Amino acid sequence: MKHILICIIIASLASLASAKDKAEYAEATFATTEADLGFIREEKGVVKCEFEFKNTGTSPLIIIDVKASCGCTNPDFPRQPIAPGKKGKIKVKYNPAGVSGGFRKSLIVKTNGREKRTSLYIDGSVIPRK
Repeated sequence: MKHILICIIIASLASLASAKDKAEYAEATFATTEADLGFIREEKGVVKCEFEFKNTGTSPLIIIDVKASCGCTNPDFPRQPIAPGKKGKIKVKYNPAGVSGGFRKSLIVKTNGREKRTSLYIDGSVIPRK
């Protein structure tokens, strides 16, 4: 009798684990999490880059917010849900005004996905005005 009860419990747990694996989720998978902007001349002004991602999950992905580490970095992101299998882009503008030398800026992407937060980075070197 105990063996039958143990078998039933094990089968129930296996069924729950299988159902959990089939649960719907969203997931942002980025092609890259770093962008090297190279050498930037301060007088040329704002530089742009993009981070492409794909929703590799099974439910719609919502980008809740993207926060930059400083005011010189301005992110723009999709406000509409990204369907499973579809792609989106986070566009970033970096203003080198008043900066000289190397930099590394971070962006924190908040989503409804499995990974609630993803860090993106831009780096490069600013050549100051003459």
